[in-house]
Amino acid sequence: MTPSPDAAANGHANGKLRLAAIGDLHVGENQQHPYRDLFSKISQHADVLALCGDLTNFGKTTEAEILAEDLQACSIPVVGVLGNHDYECGQPEEVARILHEAGLRLLDGEPTEIGGVGFTGAKGFIGGFGRHMLSSFGEPAIKAFVQASLDENMKLESGLRMLKTERTVVVLHYAPIAETVAGEPEAIFPFLGSARMGETIDRFEHVSCVIHGHAHRGAPHGATLRGVPVHNVARPVLNRDLGLEYALIEV
Repeated sequence: MTPSPDAAANGHANGKLRLAAIGDLHVGENQQHPYRDLFSKISQHADVLALCGDLTNFGKTTEAEILAEDLQACSIPVVGVLGNHDYECGQPEEVARILHEAGLRLLDGEPTEIGGVGFTGAKGFIGGFGRHMLSSFGEPAIKAFVQASLDENMKLESGLRMLKTERTVVVLHYAPIAETVAGEPEAIFPFLGSARMGETIDRFEHVSCVIHGHAHRGAPHGATLRGVPVHNVARPVLNRDLGLEYALIEV
């Protein structure tokens, strides 16, 4: 049975919110209803759907329109962020507009609350982890690179500060910890996420879990230094490592 609007607002019978999560859909412009059946199925088993970026393959409006049409099959609230692929054609604002009109609540530093659970997030950016994290030193190009990472982190922090919920889900595209990118070549770890986001997340005790995509060959689960669960819900990871079409997480 598809959850009623009241079910989506109040969560599951055990008081938990059932969150379906998936990233890296990579919708192509020649596909026909690639996720319509999946979104319909998710609506029968979850209270909220979160999409973790790379929703389109090249950031084309035609790709966004195909996904927007499939989102009509989703009868539960949908939140999400864009990914790097959604920027490829230089029109992420248009992609965001099309998906927003189809019902997607874009969490680009803008939080929302559903069934007593807060949702916030951002695309995130690259930069590396631990002592290998890139610092703002040297040429202007390097400083601009690091500033882009800081700007995304500020969006995340702003959203977390605005939420007063006891439970919060952080939705990202890039990874906030190195643990969930393990499996990718180590040489590209700095291009898969930034520990700055993990450090920010750990400053807010109301964060219940983090979901992200991007690292197609990464690991499905990890945790921040404070112990907040982090789930890599990139579609290839879910399919390959867990045999799932989507992750289902109780919050």
